Amino acid sequence: MMKKAYRIKKNEEFQDVFKKGKSFANRELVIYYIRKPSQNHFRIGISVGKKLGNAVTRNRIKRYIRESFIQLEEEIQSDLDIVIIARNRTANMNFHQIKKSLTHLLYKERLLYKG
Repeated sequence: MMKKAYRIKKNEEFQDVFKKGKSFANRELVIYYIRKPSQNHFRIGISVGKKLGNAVTRNRIKRYIRESFIQLEEEIQSDLDIVIIARNRTANMNFHQIKKSLTHLLYKERLLYKG
């Protein structure tokens, strides 16, 4: 279970990451991030648009993304605020596909310690 403290909840925090952050993407996910040097644990926000399906589908996608972050927790650099936007393709993806897509992006952008 991801601690509440590690989630980005407020709209202005999301906006902050969008405005000041860097973004990169693949066909499934868009990631925005900013560095917060004073932070000792990364935080994530997840955005899944209405177009992706009903609430059940959207919540499943969010759950998969959160679960991926929990599994990658040790590897992700701690000074990050990350916002993930799910694209249409994620509606048909299972957990392993989403995690793989996410890991690939984080690795490519060198947001993992090993990267």
